Amino acid sequence: MVMTNNTTHTVSAAPADRIDFAKAAPKVFKAVIGLDAAARAGLDPALVELIQIRASHLNGCAYCLHMHTNDARKAGESEDRLHMVAVWREARNFFTAKEQAALALTDAVTLVAEAGVPDGVYAEAAAQFDEAELGHVLGLIFAINTWNRIALSTAKVAGTDERQG
Repeated sequence: MVMTNNTTHTVSAAPADRIDFAKAAPKVFKAVIGLDAAARAGLDPALVELIQIRASHLNGCAYCLHMHTNDARKAGESEDRLHMVAVWREARNFFTAKEQAALALTDAVTLVAEAGVPDGVYAEAAAQFDEAELGHVLGLIFAINTWNRIALSTAKVAGTDERQG
C-alpha cells in the first residue's frame, strides 16, 4: 500500500523474475545518476520536470510520470500546466517559447526512430538555448529516456518512488 495525498493506493510488487537494476548493475546505475545530475545542472528546475514528464508520457512510463509530476508539484508547478504537458502543442499558451522548444525537442529525441530530429525542431531549440544549455537539455532528454527504459524493463510500479525510502 502506498499513501499519496491522503489516498491509499494498492500497488502490486514487481514480478519476481525482474531484476533490481540498481543492485544488479550498480556501476551502470550510478553512471546514469551521474548523467542525470550533470545534465540538469544549471537548467531551470521547472523546465527539467516538464522535459521528464513529457518523455515519460511518450514512453508510457507510469513510474517516472508519477515521480516527476510529484516532484513538479513540490517545486510549485501548477496543476494546469501539469495537465497540459501531454497536449502542449494544443495548449501553447501555458508554456513559454523556451519551454515549447524544449518540449518539441523532447518529442523528437524520444521518438527519434520515427522521423529523426527535424532540422526545424533543432533550429528552434538552438534559437532558444545557448550551446551549453542546449547540450544540457539534450543530456536530460537522453537521461530521462534511459530512466524510462530502466523502469519499464524492470517493471517498476507507479507510486513506489524508491528515493523516499
